[in-house]
Amino acid sequence: MRGPDLIRFARDAATGNPLRASLLVLAMAIGVAAVVVLTALGDGARRFVMNEFSSLGSNLVIVLPGRSQTGGFNPGNAITSTPRDLSIDDAQALLRASAVRRVAPLAIGTSEISAGGKLREVMVAGTTASYIAVRQMTLAQGRFLSEGDWRQGSAEAVIGARVRDELFGAAPAMGQLVRIGDRRFRVVGVLASSGQGLGMNTDELVMVPVAQAQAMFNSTTLFRVLVEADSRDAIEQVKTQVLAIIKQRHDDEEDVTVITQDAVLATFDRLLGTLTLGVAGIAAISLAVAGILVMNVMLVSVTQRTAEIGLLKALGATGGTIRLLFLVEASVLSLAGALLGFVLGQLGAALIRQLYPTFPAYPPDWAVLAGLATALLTGMLFGVLPARRAAQLDPVQALSRR
Repeated sequence: MRGPDLIRFARDAATGNPLRASLLVLAMAIGVAAVVVLTALGDGARRFVMNEFSSLGSNLVIVLPGRSQTGGFNPGNAITSTPRDLSIDDAQALLRASAVRRVAPLAIGTSEISAGGKLREVMVAGTTASYIAVRQMTLAQGRFLSEGDWRQGSAEAVIGARVRDELFGAAPAMGQLVRIGDRRFRVVGVLASSGQGLGMNTDELVMVPVAQAQAMFNSTTLFRVLVEADSRDAIEQVKTQVLAIIKQRHDDEEDVTVITQDAVLATFDRLLGTLTLGVAGIAAISLAVAGILVMNVMLVSVTQRTAEIGLLKALGATGGTIRLLFLVEASVLSLAGALLGFVLGQLGAALIRQLYPTFPAYPPDWAVLAGLATALLTGMLFGVLPARRAAQLDPVQALSRR
């Protein structure tokens, strides 16, 4: 039997019972769609985290107070319970390192900001003029904090886009006085809207000189120090130099944790990559279930088409031809289900992106191809037993429907 005849025969056999074929195609489609959507979620989570860390800045080394004994980072230790806290002097000392381009100390706290009778709570970040370059942030209006003595700092503030809208509305914000805690500051800049970052929404952030923030919160401790290396190749050198300088200043005690951006990205990439593979494996189980359904449907089909098989054998069809006919039929149904599942999965991923625009829920190419190939292979694999049973039927008994 020629190839076109095989396909035409399989198509006619599959469409001979529309309800049965539709249910089989739907089962296979659900399996493929699950693979596509779940891998889109897993890989989307990986891309989202990678993009968030990349937005922190390039060639970044982060110094945290507290020594992590396991080599990892526990956010609960970020505020510090160390023998000696990170200070402004420690941060300034890092500028001596030959491979360091910029250093930006960071002190974090919450306070209330008020202007024109309006009051709201905000996160206050104390830093220096270098911060905007290290973090690669942009301004919508005005300028960033002034260069000057890190231990002094003028009474000026840069506010986030939402803070500006809520306090001043349509009125100009530049040059206006605001009260943050018990201190007054003049607004010199407004940050461009960028939304939620890793643990910090810059739209609701107020930035002031680091010395002013420490005085406001009655603390000399820095939350962390951001260090920008001269180049990506110099990151490891910067890490070594930073540890050496801090160790020298802290009585030969290494009581800080230094993490690099690349190390954090590599860790999350491995974790979320494994997660994506895991959810793909879980979704693939539904394809196995669909394959069992293919086998059951094809076994029923063999029983219902016994006379047809006997007639084909009486006309000279060999056992191999009969086996091939049923395998092609199973493959056609599986392929139809796989293609439908691909379309449904892509629609599901597109719906997720529509509902959450910042979440890159794009299914990876390998997952799509693996889902389609697994569906087709599953259909053929589970179609072998019914095909063999059909090929082994005796033509005389088949014609007599026995």
